[in-house]
Amino acid sequence: MIGSILASLFTLENFLVMNLGVAVGIIFGAIPGLSAVIGITLLLPITYSLSIVPSLCLLIGVYCGGVYGGSITAILIDTPGAPAAACTVLDGHPMAKKGKAGRALNIALRASFFGGIVSTVLLIVCGPSLASFALKFGPAEMFGLCLIGLMVIPSVVGNQPTKGFLAALFGLFVTVIGSDIFTGMTRLSFGVSQLQGGINLAPTMIGIFAFSQVIKKVYNSHAKDSTVQDFKKQTYPWKELLSHWKTLIKSTLIGTGIGAIPGTGPALAAFVSYNAAKESSKHPEEFGTGIDEGIIAPESANNAVTGAAFIPLLSLGIPGDTATAVLAGAMTIAGVAPGPTFYSTHASLAYTIMAILVVVNIFMLLQASVFVKMFARIAVVPTSILFPVVGIFCILGAYASGNSMFDVWVMIIFGFIGFFVFEKFNLPKAPFIIARILGSMTEVNLRRALQLSDNGPMIFFTHPISLICILICIFIVCLPLIRKIRMKRVANQ
Repeated sequence: MIGSILASLFTLENFLVMNLGVAVGIIFGAIPGLSAVIGITLLLPITYSLSIVPSLCLLIGVYCGGVYGGSITAILIDTPGAPAAACTVLDGHPMAKKGKAGRALNIALRASFFGGIVSTVLLIVCGPSLASFALKFGPAEMFGLCLIGLMVIPSVVGNQPTKGFLAALFGLFVTVIGSDIFTGMTRLSFGVSQLQGGINLAPTMIGIFAFSQVIKKVYNSHAKDSTVQDFKKQTYPWKELLSHWKTLIKSTLIGTGIGAIPGTGPALAAFVSYNAAKESSKHPEEFGTGIDEGIIAPESANNAVTGAAFIPLLSLGIPGDTATAVLAGAMTIAGVAPGPTFYSTHASLAYTIMAILVVVNIFMLLQASVFVKMFARIAVVPTSILFPVVGIFCILGAYASGNSMFDVWVMIIFGFIGFFVFEKFNLPKAPFIIARILGSMTEVNLRRALQLSDNGPMIFFTHPISLICILICIFIVCLPLIRKIRMKRVANQ
C-alpha cells in the first residue's frame, strides 16, 4: 500500500498544486481578514475539475500555509493575519521592534514546521485512538476546556490585571450581541437589524488590531519612520530552536490535543500553549518583551492543530475546525465521505492525506525560507506606502468576511475603538481577542451542559475530564500566590 500511496502522490502535478496551495495560503494568512478558510473556499471550485488527490494537495497546502502566514504581519506590523496568530503578536512584534524581524520570522517558521510535522506523525500513529478520546468531550468537557482558555488572560496582561479584565469584559460583551441561539431572542442589538445575527469575529479583529494601527499612523503622521536593521544575517539555526525543546514539545502536544477536539481551532491552542510556556518559565516576566519561547509556543501549537484537526474528521466525520469542515465538503463532493468507516473503506486515501500533510509542511518550510527576507522587507517599507495598503486590505478583508458593507463599518468602528480606547488608555488587546474568540463557545457549552443536567451544576464535577479542567483552572489561579510564597521563603533563607 505504501508504494501505491507514494506513486499516486509523487507526481509533478501534485507537487505544483501543493506549492501553489502553500503560496496562496501564506498570502491569505498574512493579509488581515483573509484567512486560510477564505482561501480554501475561493479555490474550492478549481477542484471540481481535478481528481481527489490533487484537490486535497491544493486545499491542504492552503490550510497549512494559511495558519503559518498569519504570523508574518503579526510579527512585522503588529497585526495578526488570522486569529491563530493573535498570540504571536505578544513577543513577535517586540522582537521585530528590536531590529530582529528576520530572526522572529525564522523562529515562527521553524516552530510552525515542527508543530505541523509532529502532529501529522501523531495522526499517523494514533489517529483512531485520539479520535475516540475526543469523542468523550461533551458540553461539560468543552466548557472546562474553554475555561482554561479564559484563564490565560491573567498571564498575558502582566502587571495590568484591571485593564486586562476590562478588555476581556468588553470582548465578552461583544460576543453576546445578537440572537440567542437557544431562545431566538435578540440581545443588545440596539434596534439595528444587522446586529441580530451578531458581530463577526473578522471585522472586529481587523479593526482592533489592523485598522487601529492605520489610524494611529495617520494621527501621528508627523513622526518619522522607524529604521530596521538589515535582515541578511538574522538566521535561526535548528540547534538553537531545539535548545527550547521542552517548550517546543509541550506546545506541540497541547496543540495536537486541542486540535483533536472538534470545534476548538488553532487560536485556542496558541493561547493555552503560550500560557503554559509562561507559567513553567523560570523568567515569566520576560514574556511580552520579545523572547524566543513567546513565539515558539503559539506557533508550534497552532500549526500542530493542522494535523490534529484531521483526527476527528477522518475517524468520526466531525471536522476539527472550520477549515477542515470545508475540506470535508470537498471530499464529499468528490464522492468520499469521511466517517467511522473511512479507515476501513478508504485506507489508502487516509494515509495519502497524512503523506500530503508531511510533504506540504516541507514545501512550506522551503518556500518561506526562500522568501522570508522578502517578507521581512515589509518592515522597512515607508509607512506612507505600507499603511494605506494595509487600510485597503482591511476594508477588503472585512467585506470578504461576510460580503456585507455593514462588516466594513463594524471594522471601522472597532478601528477607532482600538486606537482611541485601547491605544490611548493602554488597554491590552490580547484579553479582548481571547474573550471574543472563546466567549460564545463558553456560553454555548455551559448552557448545553446545564440543559442536560436540568440546570444542575454537578455535571461539571461528576464528569472526570471536566473536573480535571476545573482543577487546572484553580491551579492556574493559585499559581501566582504559590510563587509569591516560594519567593518569600527563598528571601527568608
